[in-house]
Amino acid sequence: MTNSEQERWSRVKGRLRSTVGEDVYTSWFARMDLEAVQDESVHLSVPTRFLKSWIQAHYAERVLSCWQAEMPEVHRIDLSVRSAMRCATPVKEAPVAVEARRAERGDAKPANAETRMAAAASLATSHDALGGSPLDPRLTFASFVVGRANTLAHAAARQVADGRRGDPVMFNPLYIHAGVGLGKTHLLQAVTWAGNAGGERKVLYLTAEKFMYGFVAALKSQTALAFKEALRGIDVLVIDDLQFLQGKSTQAEFCHTLNALIDAGRQVVIAADRPPSDLESLDDRVRSRLAGGLVVEMATLGEDLRLGILKSRVAAARAHHASFDVPEPVLDYLARSITHNGRDLEGAINRLLAHSKLNNQPVTLDMAEREVRDLVRPQEPKRIKIEDIQRVVARQYNVSRSDLLSSRRTANVVRPRQVAMYLAKTLTLRSLPEIGRRFGGRDHTTVLHAVRKIEGLVGKDTALNEEVESLKRQLQD
Repeated sequence: MTNSEQERWSRVKGRLRSTVGEDVYTSWFARMDLEAVQDESVHLSVPTRFLKSWIQAHYAERVLSCWQAEMPEVHRIDLSVRSAMRCATPVKEAPVAVEARRAERGDAKPANAETRMAAAASLATSHDALGGSPLDPRLTFASFVVGRANTLAHAAARQVADGRRGDPVMFNPLYIHAGVGLGKTHLLQAVTWAGNAGGERKVLYLTAEKFMYGFVAALKSQTALAFKEALRGIDVLVIDDLQFLQGKSTQAEFCHTLNALIDAGRQVVIAADRPPSDLESLDDRVRSRLAGGLVVEMATLGEDLRLGILKSRVAAARAHHASFDVPEPVLDYLARSITHNGRDLEGAINRLLAHSKLNNQPVTLDMAEREVRDLVRPQEPKRIKIEDIQRVVARQYNVSRSDLLSSRRTANVVRPRQVAMYLAKTLTLRSLPEIGRRFGGRDHTTVLHAVRKIEGLVGKDTALNEEVESLKRQLQD
């Protein structure tokens, strides 16, 4: 770079700083470098794809105008990422082209073939450029099998994906919760693929881990303001595995982002393995905001739905292995025996496919029983909720649930409350502080006292012991 180019670049940065202000300049442009000036183009670079994407979308015109103040012949800004670590997607990224002045003069050139190809590939590149988590191309609405357990969740996700920019948001946030392997991630990625395919909206899919990593990295690189602005410019923000969100500062930033997007009418879609009220690590404000949208539970897979998933996976495998076939009796056996989750069903099909192809043998019932025997698990015990415990105990002792949550200290309320707290500690995985919070905001020491009290009494009081065992059977049946 010549001295004259360096001086010119310094003047351009000065103009840019005056135009956007010191804070924005420091967040976005302090680490932008001049690579070269060629004919009518200026080549600039930044250290991250995240910065590149945001500057492209929001400041390209300003950068161009600042350069044109120094060099009127400049009509194009090319922005690249300095890092050698590039996206593995084999599609060349489109350059940043700003040609408004030419268009005004009527001599703008038509888009070339490379630009058209890049536009067609924008679905694959734009999501990655925004720092999104990796997307699996198989997880679309077309491959999602709908059944009684997930009908409402699928319909709500489909409604979000089919929306357009500017449409009123029907429910916000959409919060989907379910156990492992029941289709949460499939639905969230399907929303992302379908939402971005329309081209009107920016849909960003992030795992909670990626959100935390992005925020911490932005703090370390002093681009936190840019990170916040980028997230709040998204039309649909999709967050997966929210139960893994940790750290006070990260949770605070998530809360601010959630509020900013919802208040601006942008859509938020979230998935977790439990309802908002059970996310003990999250701040009360976040739980309250999450519960204010549409909360949908995806239930365990019924046998009909498991059979549908198996047939779908066999059809997908047959697209690559035309001779692969699984007889109906084998499918029925798998649907009846593998009840844990959808991933086990897919694993079973993969095992049958591998065995059939590698050993050149047809799939039989005997072979299926042998190959998937470790996937046939005993039925898991029923998942008991604190609300269920409170309801059953209240009915047993002829008090109301509100009595259990109240501050009343009469004998006919204290003992049932202590029993309910004891059952909550022994039959659920909830912590003492969480149980206290669910019993009218009590301190964890109150819960500990109740648990120890009942533990001491059931060993001495036969009638109480029988009552507690009866309550346990009612809850577990």
